Amino acid sequence: MKKEIEIILESLEGFKNPKIELEQYVTPPNLASFVVTTAKLFEDLKIVVDLGCGTGILAIASAILGAFSIGIDIDLDAIKIAKANAKKLGIKVDFILCDVRDFKIKKSCTVIMNPPFGIKKRHADRSFLEKAFEIGEKIYSIQSAGSEIFVRKKADEKGFRVTHVWKLMIPLRKTYSFHERPFKEIPVEVLRIEKKSCFSGR
Repeated sequence: MKKEIEIILESLEGFKNPKIELEQYVTPPNLASFVVTTAKLFEDLKIVVDLGCGTGILAIASAILGAFSIGIDIDLDAIKIAKANAKKLGIKVDFILCDVRDFKIKKSCTVIMNPPFGIKKRHADRSFLEKAFEIGEKIYSIQSAGSEIFVRKKADEKGFRVTHVWKLMIPLRKTYSFHERPFKEIPVEVLRIEKKSCFSGR
């Protein structure tokens, strides 16, 4: 299943003119496929919110696996590409142009996100984590390597706990003019976080 999803995601359009101030990078299809198929195994793909969805890869991947999927992004150009990607695959996803800090949802949901790593703007991921703790019961977050200790501390303060951490190397495609190589392998951490009130002891 993971490989099949990855192949489908490889057909999606990326950013036409990525904005460095928003740290816009396409989530690699193999990483997106890993995250959503793992979430499916944990039965966490019911209502999914992708905060900072960009061109929609995580939201679309979740919908392919049966989730009611919502993608949130502040960038209109990204939302247009995300909508076109979903339409191309015949997949229904609700894409909403919105600052993640302003997004509200009344139903319990799983947040799946690849927030900015804070390379251009320090702590850029903080508002994404804050919103995830506010609206989510389960959270899957792709973080820069070395984030685990901070996220564990923040999760505990918010009544959550980190249940799993996967440390991976991912290929980052050349996106901006200052990138010297076509691909660069970078280390990331994928964290699964769960509200303590629904912790099952896995």
